[in-house]
Amino acid sequence: MINNSVIILAAGKGTRMKSTLPKVLHKISGFEMLYFVIKEAKKLSDDITVVLFHEAESVKKSMQNYFEDINFVIQDHKNYPGTGGAVMNIKPKHEKVLVLNGDMPLIEAKELEKFTEIDSDIVMSVIKMDDSSGYGRVVIQNDEVVKIVEEKDATQREKEIKTVNAGIYLFKNEILQSYLPKLSNDNAQKEYYLTDVVELAKNDGFKVAPLFVKEENFKGVNSKYDLSCAEEIMQHRIKKTFMSNGVTMRLPSTIYIDADVEIEGECIIENGVTLHSGTKIKNSHIKANSVIEESEIVNSTIGPIARVRPGCYLYDTHIGNFVEIKKSILKGVKAGHLSYLGDCEIDEGTNIGAGTITCNYDGKKKYKTQIGKNVFVGSDTQIVAPVVIEDEVLIAAGTTVNRDVKKGSLAISRTDMKTVDGFFEKFFKE
Repeated sequence: MINNSVIILAAGKGTRMKSTLPKVLHKISGFEMLYFVIKEAKKLSDDITVVLFHEAESVKKSMQNYFEDINFVIQDHKNYPGTGGAVMNIKPKHEKVLVLNGDMPLIEAKELEKFTEIDSDIVMSVIKMDDSSGYGRVVIQNDEVVKIVEEKDATQREKEIKTVNAGIYLFKNEILQSYLPKLSNDNAQKEYYLTDVVELAKNDGFKVAPLFVKEENFKGVNSKYDLSCAEEIMQHRIKKTFMSNGVTMRLPSTIYIDADVEIEGECIIENGVTLHSGTKIKNSHIKANSVIEESEIVNSTIGPIARVRPGCYLYDTHIGNFVEIKKSILKGVKAGHLSYLGDCEIDEGTNIGAGTITCNYDGKKKYKTQIGKNVFVGSDTQIVAPVVIEDEVLIAAGTTVNRDVKKGSLAISRTDMKTVDGFFEKFFKE
């Protein structure tokens, strides 16, 4: 960390994404691609510079939601387009400079550390691929890089090379600063290539070492299909880590988990479950096809087919099928089926009957419901907030609760049922 600076290239528009959203802001597992790159880079360096151009302000603002100590620079794209132009006029403060790409969300710090372990003037990442089309080719002889050529500038023979440029480099800072001013845009794209720094240094006798890396970790994302492939890999990593730590998952390929979700203790996650960003689960069983968003679940069972929306804390609670909870605190509660509980606090020993809803919104404001201990709420009850239901209350089925209920009371509001003898026969005969 003492000797490494990091430059992250994130200036591109990403036209193949076919989206108005900047490429590096497309998300996998709940976070922007660029977020993952910066997160791993911070494990290696205290001097990180992100190069922006397309939608620079929106990209910068997005990343500042997560990180405070990142340098942002705007590429002079008009005069110096290309990867070489992107790093011009940047003055890293450390001896070595690692250049990363903002559209490589699968890179990991442990892989990047390998660059720093090689004694060479320049280290560049390479991959052997059966189909090398679309990539810059790398010619290697005697464990050194001899030449790099972009595909658009490659001869037919060079296009047959299977060793390709993975797009990440480690430069000695003095070499980078020396050769960047010597770059030319005399090529098919009229751009300044960072790869030309490698070639110029090589021609002057500096050592360029290849580092063979895993394609999975250095996979670039250039299309929505690439994005989906990267997400599958990220999801596999996330779930493998949890299962290695003792979490039971049923059909893990059907489960979706955002990258910052926390799961602790003896937990079971069944098939079809979705766990969104900000969720924490401890010693709980999340049953099939349930969705949890930015909430904390402790010693509880959720589902199947339940939804816990943001802002919930559930402790020692059972939430059954077709129950939706939003911005609520439930401690020791049972809500078996077919209920909506929003903006409420419910204490231990309370049972919520089927069809119960809290009516928390009047069209302008949202209001709170408070339910005490050992309350029995009968089926098909509507609780009109704001309201306080004290401990040990019985609420009869079909009741509309629109005012506070004192401890130990029965709350009931029903109209008398009327029956008309012989009506069935009369109705259908007519």
